[in-house]
Amino acid sequence: MGKYDFDTYLDRHNTDSIKWDFCLERKGRDDLLPLWVADMDFKLPDEILKDIEDRVRHGVFGYTDPGEEYKNTVRNWLKRRHGIETDNKSLSVVPGIVYSIGLAIRAFTEPGDAVIIQQPVYYPFKETIELNHRKVVNNQLVYRDGHYEIDFEDFEKKIIENDVKMFVLCSPHNPVGRVWKREELERLGDICLKHDVLVFADEIHADFVYKGYRHTSFLTLDDKYKKKTILGTSASKTFNIAGLQVANIVIPNEEIHRAFERENAATGYSQPNTLGMTATRSVYEKGEEWLEELKEYLAENLSYVREFLKEKLPQVKLVEPEGTYLIWLDFSEVSKDHKELEKIIVDGAKLWLDPGIIFGRETALFERINIACPREILKEAMNRLYESVQH
Repeated sequence: MGKYDFDTYLDRHNTDSIKWDFCLERKGRDDLLPLWVADMDFKLPDEILKDIEDRVRHGVFGYTDPGEEYKNTVRNWLKRRHGIETDNKSLSVVPGIVYSIGLAIRAFTEPGDAVIIQQPVYYPFKETIELNHRKVVNNQLVYRDGHYEIDFEDFEKKIIENDVKMFVLCSPHNPVGRVWKREELERLGDICLKHDVLVFADEIHADFVYKGYRHTSFLTLDDKYKKKTILGTSASKTFNIAGLQVANIVIPNEEIHRAFERENAATGYSQPNTLGMTATRSVYEKGEEWLEELKEYLAENLSYVREFLKEKLPQVKLVEPEGTYLIWLDFSEVSKDHKELEKIIVDGAKLWLDPGIIFGRETALFERINIACPREILKEAMNRLYESVQH
């Protein structure tokens, strides 16, 4: 038994939670159990809540900038956990990583330029590119024997054919759960350097890696890659503080950093969320023990799902995750039509998952499920899924 409680159900209804309060608005019904959006149903530990409460009791919430202590805390976390060496002047603080991807697209590409992604991938990548009037180029990940790999030849071919200007990397990858190996990242980096492609490395899930795997940050590769890399990091996934809207962007190249900051200023954004910075400092200084226990709990949740599928739903294939708390399920032996599959999930099981088609056309028969919840919730979801598939 650990120090922290991840089993207790915390009712999140009536908190304006998009996960729990917007079922009727987004799905047209209010009877679904939500395991879709990537946030966790766990309460932060008291030592962190106290820091936030102390800041609230101060009572003044004026404009606040990230000072040296804040930046040092972020840098220390990145170095201690991931071996990233950086300095304070390379750090930008913004509301979120998708926001910063949009900034980078506008700062370093022109309307009509091509940006490459690797589907199936976090769907806001594609949306952000398209909404900024750029061309989406897809280097489809190769699904073989229940595992995903990169097609490097296709990656380079697509870059050349489309004169790609920017690559948005998801590392660890959401939703397929790959934790990219150093040699894979170096090969991608070499291709991008060869063709003058800027890399935006979204590493928001970096703190969630299962035993036997190790996250390699793009900024721990050879220095030659740093001149064309933007790194997106945040405590928002790790400690479930996305609603406090703070991300930390590391840009070693001074010229690229200045251009990024100019684009940020052009949006009218300046000072970050006061409580977001308070929470980020607190979790990075005091949250490591909680995080390690959480990771053990998530590994147990994953084991539960793995065994459940093996024993009761062998026709549903788990794409074995190396990282993240989002698991990717292959339903191609259950249904050959994604609309029918959605009926099985929504009408039959009364579950709100993320359908695979939103991550790309080729994965219409997959579903993404969030296992960062109390185990009783997960058990309920899996039993509902079993009953629906059976009937």
